[in-house]
This record gives sequence, structure tokens and C-alpha cells, in this order.
Amino acid sequence: MVPPLRCQIPRTTRRSTLNLVANNPAWVFPCAGMANALTEQLQMPDIEELAFEERLGLLVDREATERENRRLTSRLRRAKLKHNAALEDIDYRHPRGLDKSLIQSLAACPWVKDHLNILLTGPTGVGKTWLACALAQKACREGHTAMYLRLPRLLQEMAIAKGDGRYPKLLSTLAKTDVLILDDWGLANLTAEHRRDLLEILEDRHGASSTLATSQLPIEKWHDIIGDPTLADAILDRLVHNAYKINLKGGSMRKRKAKLTRTTPTE
Repeated sequence: MVPPLRCQIPRTTRRSTLNLVANNPAWVFPCAGMANALTEQLQMPDIEELAFEERLGLLVDREATERENRRLTSRLRRAKLKHNAALEDIDYRHPRGLDKSLIQSLAACPWVKDHLNILLTGPTGVGKTWLACALAQKACREGHTAMYLRLPRLLQEMAIAKGDGRYPKLLSTLAKTDVLILDDWGLANLTAEHRRDLLEILEDRHGASSTLATSQLPIEKWHDIIGDPTLADAILDRLVHNAYKINLKGGSMRKRKAKLTRTTPTE
């Protein structure tokens, strides 16, 4: 068995080199995490007790961690999630019909990897949008891209994009997003142009990415809301039949929060 190679650079030379790099972090700009970790190492009095290979391993680990943190920050910034929500913060004590085992299974993001959808329904204020953002945030943490959009505003943006030539690029951006949140599904009436745009979006994403829709209306009424029976069949076929369906119940969480935060007059 060939013994592993060990660094043959004298320790004093290594120390001089490390000090030189630490004092000139711009030299290793692509590895800023390593440079920061090196600066911290040199301030530790007992760092010399570690072997050179061990110190190098710590630098590499720090660089990998910082790069992943930067990528996560970038994904969350582009997602523009409405709420800074996390699945770990869900309060299951509030009766909303939320299945804890289902949420825990979704937390591993198998639905994103399998290109499945999630449909969240329920009355206003029960936390549909919050839960959608929490699921998308977890997807970002798992390395996937996400985007939050209110469906009425998206359809308006599609009409504008047709006029200024951005329509193909916008469709491409939506198609490439791993998790697309369509909030307030069915809140506004759909025109013929809206129906065609919606079908284009879902056709590009079907079987290739995941869509997360929230609505106050039960799924059974979505067909009538869309309007055109033929297009409604095509749209729902791409959205509903390969989806997890979660129906939230109970009173408004907003009202409950308002009661908890309301201050009573002292005089």
C-alpha cells in the first residue's frame, strides 16, 4: 500500500506563507471563506498543535459552508417569498386540520424531486400562503430554486410582457423555476387570454417542475371558475392530478394574532 503523501514544507515556511495569505485576503478572493478561517486560525494560540492537513481540512470545510450559504441567500432573494416562514415554526396545536406526518414527509422535498404539485385550500387567514412560503423556503435550503407570485398580478404581467417583447423570456423563467407559488388562485375571473397564458405556464412545467397553488375555493369549484370547459380540463389535468391536496380549516390566524398583540387602554 502506498503511504499517503505528507507536506514536506518546513513549519516555519508554512507559517510565513499562511501569515502572508491572511494579511492579503484579496489574493484568494475566490476563496474568501478560507481566507477568513485562516485569519481566525492564526489568532488561536494552540493551532500549531494541529497537523497541516487538519488545518487545511478546516479551511476547505469553512469555504464549502460559506459558498453554500451564499448560494442559499441568493436563492431566497430571487424567490421573493411573501413570508419569512419555516416548517420548523409550524404550531400544530392550533386546530387547522394540518397533518403533521404529511408535512414532515414533504419537508424532505420528495415532491420537488418527483415534480409533483401541492394545492393548499381553505378560508382566508388560515395560513395557506405562510405554509406555501415555508415549503418553498425548505426547497431553497435543499438546493432548489423558488418563486412567489400572486396569480392575478402574474396574469397582468404576462399581458404587459406580450407588449414589450418579454413574453418568451418570462415563460422561460417560469419554466426553469423548480418551485413556483401561485397565490390567490381563483380570486379573480379569468379572461380567454388569461386561460391561454395559464395553460402555457403549466404545460411548460408539467412533469418538469413543481407548482404550489393556494386558493380560498375548494378544488371542486376550480373547473367552473376557469370558465372554458375545454381549457379548464387541460389546465387542471396538468395541475391537480399529480398533486398533494391539503385543506386547511379553522378560524383566521390573523384575527387570533391581532387578539394576542392588542394592547388595552390603561385609562
